[in-house]
Amino acid sequence: MDKKHTRSPVEPATSYSHEFWENYTLFLVKQGVTQKYVTWYVLRTKQYIAYFPDDHIRTHTPQQVEEFLNKVGREVNLKAWQFGQVVDAIRILFCLALKKSWANDFDWEYWSASAKKLDANHATVARDYTDALEGLEMLEGEERCSNELYQRYQPALAEVVKTVRLKNYAMRTEQTYRSWIARFFYFHKPNDAHDLGGKEVKQYLEYLVLKRNVSVSTQKQALNAIAFLFNQVWKRPLDDLGDFIGSKRPRKLPVVLSRDEVRRVFQHLKGTHHLMTGLLYGGGLRLMECVTLRILDVDFDYNQLLIRNAKGFKDRIVPLPERFKEALKQQIAFVERQHQMDLKNGFGEVYLPDALGRKYQNAAKELRWQYVFPSSGVAADPRSGVVRRHHVHETSLQKIIRRAVKQAGITKHATSHTFRHSFATHLLESGYDIRTVQELLGHSDVSTTMIYTHVLNTPGISVRSPADMI
Repeated sequence: MDKKHTRSPVEPATSYSHEFWENYTLFLVKQGVTQKYVTWYVLRTKQYIAYFPDDHIRTHTPQQVEEFLNKVGREVNLKAWQFGQVVDAIRILFCLALKKSWANDFDWEYWSASAKKLDANHATVARDYTDALEGLEMLEGEERCSNELYQRYQPALAEVVKTVRLKNYAMRTEQTYRSWIARFFYFHKPNDAHDLGGKEVKQYLEYLVLKRNVSVSTQKQALNAIAFLFNQVWKRPLDDLGDFIGSKRPRKLPVVLSRDEVRRVFQHLKGTHHLMTGLLYGGGLRLMECVTLRILDVDFDYNQLLIRNAKGFKDRIVPLPERFKEALKQQIAFVERQHQMDLKNGFGEVYLPDALGRKYQNAAKELRWQYVFPSSGVAADPRSGVVRRHHVHETSLQKIIRRAVKQAGITKHATSHTFRHSFATHLLESGYDIRTVQELLGHSDVSTTMIYTHVLNTPGISVRSPADMI
């Protein structure tokens, strides 16, 4: 920007000259803001400046930015991309225009990425609402079938969903079972789904192998879903399938990062995403276990995290890494400030499962039940319509991790779950016994944990290559 137009505003944004904003518009274009969004960026900047009419812009602190973003985040109808635009406009103002030293350390990325709202079928919110049984929405992929077929099998699929929920299976399991059973129906297209039997099951399983070339685990997943349909929903034992063609594609070993690769990835993460990834690796957490962590599940005295109602309906305790302890305390302090502002503005409610919400009717507004990693903004619950502050959407962390892996120059197909694999493998490398690792991961069967012994450099005993002996 031209030096004579870079003076910091003291007056409200509305008192700035037209020439000043024209120059700021040119500055935004030079920073890569596309022409069609420049007007909006200028408007967002004006709104921010006007929010603090009595403060000199150069004296602004990170706490003021946080206060303004929290205020904007409470605008229920603001879309995620619009909130991201607000964050980016203020980032440019402080990082590039005013070049404030604190601005480079402010967690802009988390504010921007965590604004995405949960959809109605998200695993966190969908389970409690029985209206989903009436007029089931098509799952992704089902749109390829005709509407006539969809309507024909909807009652049978509703039976599946009802049984899954009565057994309190995880939402992901519900979606997986329903998806496979729907594909089974659409493959055979019977007039009545109840006419299907063992012969049709065998044909479908062999189709998956011969035509779709699926892996062993995928074929097994389909069989488990169909067996659930017959045994649990229809109460009709599945006929003996006899010998059927099984998948020959081997089960893949998990991708594991070395300790050095983990360090390199962490070098490209910062702020809240650095902390979240640290918990994935340091405690062996699954992605959803991390994003749905609540304040009452953090125990600083014993350096541990309580993972509630994890896969298989089990609670477990995992270590809280010492190196992330202070960052986690700061994150909880931030959540407390945010929660107090939400309560002051008539919000402050968090999602609780229906049974828990009925038992503890005031718990939803208590600090201890708040998510450790909340969304940037409040939003109407996609099913009940209640305005709440949900947890951060898991896809934001996945995206940031993918980018950090690429920036670290790592060519392995590493994802958020890779840090859980690395946690288990590095514990075994350090001499911890397999049963301890099994407990920390929450595996029901030690055979599941045993797969990590196959990726160790020294599985069981130390084996030296003959090439190193000559």
